Amino acid sequence: MQLPALLLGIILGLSSVAAMAGSGHDHGHGHSHSYAPVDQATAKTNATNIVAGLVNRNKLEKSWASVTANSVEKKEFKGKSEWVAVFVNDKITDTDKQKLYVFLTLGGKYIAANFTGV
Repeated sequence: MQLPALLLGIILGLSSVAAMAGSGHDHGHGHSHSYAPVDQATAKTNATNIVAGLVNRNKLEKSWASVTANSVEKKEFKGKSEWVAVFVNDKITDTDKQKLYVFLTLGGKYIAANFTGV
């Protein structure tokens, strides 16, 4: 009985890391694009809340909590549009990790976040 619980814990732990892992994020997922789109201001608010959540779950350094989005734009990828919010944190010494990209559906739902923008 303990082994299934341990395996479930490992799987859930690894899946939460997947949102920040890798050089990019998968745009081929099965989320639906049929919803009421949000405006740019709402997308920015949602992205800011996502960053705060990542800080609270120790996925990002605490200094990200005070950073606001530099830009929020609609981008097209493989025929699908999504919001991309860009956050810049000059307090991060690793220049490859100073710029965070948060990807949202046009309806404002979280897709992924990474440091590469792809």
